Amino acid sequence: MTNYQETSDRTDWQADFERRTVTAYQEAGCAPALARALHDRAAERLPDSTLLTDGTHWLALSVTDGVGRVRDLTDPAALPFAERWCAERGATRVESRLVGDPGPFADYPIVGQNRMRTFATAEPPQPPPGLTVRPLTEAEYPAWLADEQASYVFDILRAGALTPEEAQQKSDQDFAQELPQGQHTPGHGFYAFEAGGEVVGTGWVQHAFLPGTTFGFSLEIHEQHRGKGHGRAAMAAGEWITRQGGDDTLMFNVFGGNEVAMNLYDATGFTVIDEIRSRPLD
Repeated sequence: MTNYQETSDRTDWQADFERRTVTAYQEAGCAPALARALHDRAAERLPDSTLLTDGTHWLALSVTDGVGRVRDLTDPAALPFAERWCAERGATRVESRLVGDPGPFADYPIVGQNRMRTFATAEPPQPPPGLTVRPLTEAEYPAWLADEQASYVFDILRAGALTPEEAQQKSDQDFAQELPQGQHTPGHGFYAFEAGGEVVGTGWVQHAFLPGTTFGFSLEIHEQHRGKGHGRAAMAAGEWITRQGGDDTLMFNVFGGNEVAMNLYDATGFTVIDEIRSRPLD
């Protein structure tokens, strides 16, 4: 795999990348408009990539802060070359976002998955039985935010991709980016789930995140209330919140290593639409 050369002509590759990516997202269950939007988000990261070709196949690679990213790879046999290319430019880890079969990345550990479910629009939205859903109060917000930030750091560390310092930095950056106006950030909703007169969990979503799609940043049942059926009720609450916001699809991310959550999402019909896999380089 030494015959790959850099190329500045991206025209044919970009058209091919678009076709393959949109098709893959539609095969994963996305509606055409959502598949197109997901492709567009992926394409935003392509300008920083180096494009290489052997005349038949394509590689799109980048290295930032010691992480090599395989944005595109059309020949599975080229993965060792891609890893070496990244290592030569200072990467100590390689990752890739994958839609569908992981192919040559199957032995890379899962760092995170995006999952989604589209709900039947003919059904009237109903709140889940046994669970009351209400907006989070301003008094509750500071404690909720601190818990969410700590939980996010924990999830990043459990996925195994970053150091504690890097995980904390990512948490600070992501929350500042997603919630520049805190609880009053437009499009975001914050909820408390109550059962038996006490708060058993919370939710945080963004409506119209993508066409027809609400993104669930967090649908959480507090640890002391788990194992009582509230997890499934929280997923039903997520559907109700999604439909209340005018969307018909709920999407969210789950970190690698969280097998309990993955099993719950499998059982409640949330399919994997893409995932990030990563492993350290020797």
